[in-house]
Amino acid sequence: MYGFLDIASTPSVKAAQEAYGSAPHWRSFKGDRAFDRFTENEAAFIAARDSFYMATVSETGWPYVQHRGGSAGFIRMLDDRTLAIPDYRGNRQYISLGNLVANDRAALILMDYPARRRLKIFARIEAKSLADDRELAARLAVPGYRAHPERALLIHLEAFDWNCPQHITPRFTEAEIDKALEPVRQRLAALEAENAELRKALAGVQAGTAD
Repeated sequence: MYGFLDIASTPSVKAAQEAYGSAPHWRSFKGDRAFDRFTENEAAFIAARDSFYMATVSETGWPYVQHRGGSAGFIRMLDDRTLAIPDYRGNRQYISLGNLVANDRAALILMDYPARRRLKIFARIEAKSLADDRELAARLAVPGYRAHPERALLIHLEAFDWNCPQHITPRFTEAEIDKALEPVRQRLAALEAENAELRKALAGVQAGTAD
């Protein structure tokens, strides 16, 4: 059982695969492991993320995609099939939350733009009051983060898959650029110090010549 494609490959998807010539490949495709439990590889990737995209579907059939963010590590892994995030206050439209009440299915995409990696997740999402679960509230607390969560969202994994890196444009956060520039700053500081010493030595030579 491959998992992700078992969910995604509806009759209309299979018809599109037939129409565009990829059906033979996907009919014979076998995943090399189960994709219904996170491994250490996914755990490390998820722990480093500071945002993700979440798609839900309304009662009228319209999809809604929302960006969720926080400080790096705000997505907590409770076990190999369950993630949890603090649900911070936004514009108070509650579109995703309302959609999940009617249909708890969701699709998530987690991006690592610098490394051009993308994790796709099918899940069922449960909203939970943090006032009723102090232990969960403590696990989701992000020290120093100014926002306070209204609730927790528990993300119950159905299946996941990794995308290929094609067409992912590398992008970098301010922190990532700052880290990359640190060796350059150190080199500039060393050159400036060396230049200052040379100027000092040159001034000494000129003073001696004038005497």
